[in-house]
Amino acid sequence: MKTMSIFEILAEPHRRTMLDLLRIRERSVGELVDKCQLSQPGVSKHLRIMREAGLVTVRSVSQKSIYSIRPEPLQEIDKWLESYRHFWSSKLDELEAFLDHEKE
Repeated sequence: MKTMSIFEILAEPHRRTMLDLLRIRERSVGELVDKCQLSQPGVSKHLRIMREAGLVTVRSVSQKSIYSIRPEPLQEIDKWLESYRHFWSSKLDELEAFLDHEKE
């Protein structure tokens, strides 16, 4: 079985939604099912893929599996984006200068 890159994993919209929800706070599978409007097997499949990639961790509390985010794997994306930041950073500087000029 081919190992998926972090980019391939996050290309799936449901996984990004789950990661966004876990960024706010840790959640149970049931909560993610409710929020993502997916079946429990569907959510579990996505969580397994993210867990195998190291994006999330799981712990058991009573009968529930509680998932939380692991930000370290996201550093790969941040590192890749670093070389592109100057594109939007310069545009934000231009916007700020334009808005300052408009105020005057």
